[in-house]
Amino acid sequence: MAAGGTFRAVSALFRSSGSVQLRGYAKKAVFKGKGKGLVKDDLKVPEVCKDPFILATHAMGLNIYKAGSDVKLKDDSQYPEWLFQLDLSPPKPLEERSPDTPQYWKLLRKLHMWRNNRLAKVKKF
Repeated sequence: MAAGGTFRAVSALFRSSGSVQLRGYAKKAVFKGKGKGLVKDDLKVPEVCKDPFILATHAMGLNIYKAGSDVKLKDDSQYPEWLFQLDLSPPKPLEERSPDTPQYWKLLRKLHMWRNNRLAKVKKF
């Protein structure tokens, strides 16, 4: 039954164009330009500022525009008080956290998943 349908499809191909149209691999990409291969443009690395005065008065690397300068730092009195009270220390390990907090259980789950992933890598079938 299936062979008859295949025969009809092949015969329709012969009748429609006179030659068989076989599908092959995709065409290779054509590169425009001179030479056999294109030379890749090297990424431009931003210049590192070594001037201590500019490093102390500007927030380097915050300018997202091509044209423009980096953000100039303001006086400490112009920033909110909570900004200077942020805890920037590394996170506490699981043993130092209280089990009554959601952060404890979130970290516990994360560590458990990491352990399972490590064990699954060395598991032999």
